[in-house]
Amino acid sequence: MKVEGRNAVRELILNGSTIDKVLIQNNLHDNVIEEIIALLKSKKIRFQFVAQNILNNESVTKHHQGVIAFTSDFKYSTTEDILNFAKEKNEDPFILILDGIEDPHNLGSIIRVCECLGVHGIIIEKTRACQVNETVIKTSAGATSYVKVARVANINNEIEKLKKQNVWVYACELGGDDLTKTNLKGAVAIVIGSEGRGTGKLTLKLCDGIVTIPQFGKINSLNASVATGIVLYEVRKQRS
Repeated sequence: MKVEGRNAVRELILNGSTIDKVLIQNNLHDNVIEEIIALLKSKKIRFQFVAQNILNNESVTKHHQGVIAFTSDFKYSTTEDILNFAKEKNEDPFILILDGIEDPHNLGSIIRVCECLGVHGIIIEKTRACQVNETVIKTSAGATSYVKVARVANINNEIEKLKKQNVWVYACELGGDDLTKTNLKGAVAIVIGSEGRGTGKLTLKLCDGIVTIPQFGKINSLNASVATGIVLYEVRKQRS
């Protein structure tokens, strides 16, 4: 897998991930590039200066910002890993479940929001959904190095597991209870549906409740990553 972009590569190095090599564009001397070079040297990671056209040819995202790291495929976690991580931090589980998010830019933005707001982990499906790829990593600005992502066969099975662990599960959809007036304290998981169809009917039935973001304009839908940010911020505010 190729990790592209300055922030993404920097966080990859700081996180101690296994990196095979790094390509850096010739004649770049700004502070961020110099920091990346210093980190690579300190951790004895192989790197090479190359012409811009070589980076352009290697780039998947076409926005490499002068640096590309070559690493093993993204390492997924499990739902149990996420729950154990919350336990290690002595915190009630705070989990995001994505039901069919397909846009890698949305997924990358969502992972970035989760890292900023202290979410313990994200659950996605193996099929019918975007996986963590180069574009996701680039869009997350390095957050994929810190956020646990569990890839599962069926999110409904995971919801049932979470409920047995006393985690309350809420879907964010139109027609539910006011988000700001719903008690979201304690162990909680939030379900965000796909960009087009929303949350599946069976998934909605399994949830303990449905919350809706109060809106005041004429357009009644929000981008998935924007909606995620609003809901997770409300949860974080109530947990403070």
